[in-house]
Amino acid sequence: MTMNNETAVLPKPGSKTKNILKLLLKILVTAVCLFYVSRKVDLEKTSVILKSVNMLWLLLALISFIVSKMLASVRLNIYFRNIDIRLPELKNLKLYWLGMFYNLFLPGSIGGDAYKVIRLTREYKQPYRLTTSAVLLDRISGLAALCFFAALSWVVVFKGGYYSTLVMTGAVVGIPVYYFVVKKWFAKFLPGFWSTLGWGFAVQFLQVACMWCILQALSITAGTNEYVLIFLISSVFAVLPFTIGGLGAREVIFVWGASLFVLDNTISVTASLLFYIVTVGASLFGLPFIFIDPLPPNENTGDAVSTVK
Repeated sequence: MTMNNETAVLPKPGSKTKNILKLLLKILVTAVCLFYVSRKVDLEKTSVILKSVNMLWLLLALISFIVSKMLASVRLNIYFRNIDIRLPELKNLKLYWLGMFYNLFLPGSIGGDAYKVIRLTREYKQPYRLTTSAVLLDRISGLAALCFFAALSWVVVFKGGYYSTLVMTGAVVGIPVYYFVVKKWFAKFLPGFWSTLGWGFAVQFLQVACMWCILQALSITAGTNEYVLIFLISSVFAVLPFTIGGLGAREVIFVWGASLFVLDNTISVTASLLFYIVTVGASLFGLPFIFIDPLPPNENTGDAVSTVK
């Protein structure tokens, strides 16, 4: 097997020095977070818990996560169609999966989002501004749905109350605000606003289902709602590009959440680590597309793909 030439020659955004510094910073922050977490949990107990995991439930968690990412790729393709990039769903899924692999395993090289922007800009001859906006709005729509689910989970956990009203109101008001932003500054993407938002809700629902399956794999029956809330909040922080694939940041939030709700720190962090393992397992499906181009040139498939000489 050899890496396809198109993948190999893609330019990397920013200078090499800048990329290396960003990678070193991510490694440092991840290491500090993991060190902090290791001081808060019983590592021997973690090992015992991992050995007793119900593998069937863990498999269901993996399936839920994989399906969520398949739906996320459909959502992203709606944004692509808004700017006249007619990418067949199967090709789009392959490209999406390769992006996942790059994001998780090659954080210091070209990121998955940047890879998609560069490839589609070159192949479809669209301005970087439009392809970048499509990928950015895809992230934002997912974050909007995530925040809404987090607010809803907050209301469930805290059983209403003053702060619950504020949190839920903010989540509901945030949707029309997001709509206004898209209409004002990203008008080309407005036709896909509601459909992408709907797909975003479906994606987050399946990711909550993934965490619920993980809790079942750990035989956790008490505090399930609290664990789900911690997971949703940690997912917001994991989106921030300060650690490698969210590793470390998510676990810190799980430790803090466990302290707040008087849950077991070790079990809480173990649940978080299992979610990361599921993420790694799903991302490995993108590995073959390093060697098999997800957007092969010179195919007579009717796509609007142009071969870059």
